[in-house]
Amino acid sequence: MKRLVDYTKILRSKNAGPLFITFDLIFSESDEMDYVLERLTKSDVATAYGIDEKEVDIIAYKVVNSIKITFPRQNISGSLCDNDIYGCQMHMPLAEIII
Repeated sequence: MKRLVDYTKILRSKNAGPLFITFDLIFSESDEMDYVLERLTKSDVATAYGIDEKEVDIIAYKVVNSIKITFPRQNISGSLCDNDIYGCQMHMPLAEIII
């Protein structure tokens, strides 16, 4: 078992508008992506971020060996409570999930 980040070529987060955060998981090989896709659950993501798993979307883009994960931001981008206006530093809890 390894951390999720150990399977990916690129793992990044960014805003998907002011209300959502999205994560791109890009893999060198389709086998790695399939392995992660079979094991990574909405519950894993929800636990890592302290949200309801019903809010999590996991979408595979097999033609480009990538997975996109999206869920609502806890604070609107740019609001007084927001600690990452661009959403670019929110990937670490996801990266540390054990697969």
